[in-house]
Amino acid sequence: MSFDELRQAEGELKSRIEHLHEFLHIDERREEIAELEKKMAAPDFWNDKESAQNTVSQLSGCRNLVEPFRRLESEVEDYAVALELAGEDEEFLKEAEIAYRRLLKSLDRMEIMSFLSGKFDRNNLYFSIHAGAGGTESCDWANMLLRMYRRFFERRGWKDEVIDLQPGEEAGVKSVTLHVTGEFSYGYMKGEKGVHRLVRISPFDSNARRHTSFCSVDVFPELDDDIEVEIDESELRIDTYRSSGAGGQHVNTTDSAIRITHLPTGIVVSCQNERSQHENRAPAMKMLKAKLYEYEEEKRRNEADAIRGEKMENGWGSQIRSYVLQPYQMVKDLRTGVETSDTAGVLDGEIDQFIEAYLKSSR
Repeated sequence: MSFDELRQAEGELKSRIEHLHEFLHIDERREEIAELEKKMAAPDFWNDKESAQNTVSQLSGCRNLVEPFRRLESEVEDYAVALELAGEDEEFLKEAEIAYRRLLKSLDRMEIMSFLSGKFDRNNLYFSIHAGAGGTESCDWANMLLRMYRRFFERRGWKDEVIDLQPGEEAGVKSVTLHVTGEFSYGYMKGEKGVHRLVRISPFDSNARRHTSFCSVDVFPELDDDIEVEIDESELRIDTYRSSGAGGQHVNTTDSAIRITHLPTGIVVSCQNERSQHENRAPAMKMLKAKLYEYEEEKRRNEADAIRGEKMENGWGSQIRSYVLQPYQMVKDLRTGVETSDTAGVLDGEIDQFIEAYLKSSR
């Protein structure tokens, strides 16, 4: 790029950054961070453990936005210096272009946040993986997806907690539900809902044949407390069972886990991470309310599409991404066409390119 092109680009970049600054309420969040840090410095801060954990979560959410923006501002300063040097000596032109490309990449990533303006996009989420038909193969694939997503959550600075886990008979998991907390986590992850397909040489096949496995991912937001969802207790079937996930001796030797079925819709939720049925019932009901709200919203969207004559999609059952490990290495998103041969990186949680491409295309 020429010096004039880089100089012109500087004005465009500043305009985009100003928009981000306003949309993400950076000044307000910096003030909030100062207030939360002051609150945490109080000697009695940890006396109320639940309140303290909520404060820590709030602080983490604010920092996850403010710190990347601070780094972005630092890159702007670096670019301005490189540009000034390039104006005096053309030998610095290449360095200025490198600084511009780096800044552009960081800005593109931060701007993804500005796409997340949906009603629940800022909310936490419930994230479920269900193994498809195929027994051990699908259960192992579900476990691979679980590791991939948890690695991704860790890189984003989000926290996740296993709410319910049903292990496979020989390996892997039949189903698992996580509660994920992080700023914009639902908005960022909502596009992952759908069927994920794996093609590989099976490690469970003594003849080393190629197998295709399917798993479905379900994503729904944690509802705010001010949203009312009416549930008739007479329409619920509540079952208890022994916890099958990790836990202490008491958790795994009593029928503390709870499963709630909403009979009119067939929606089922489970929770087993607490030590008693009573403690497990509250988060299970919270999940049920969130699923029922999503169910009604989906029904309204489908009715509107039918009126307009548009084709309705079965989001839960539609394949969104293919992971091929044999005979070649390729992960491809079937909605956006984005693909990569770095299958090891993807399965280690490097899935930003697929998520961000979907958010851009859906906007």
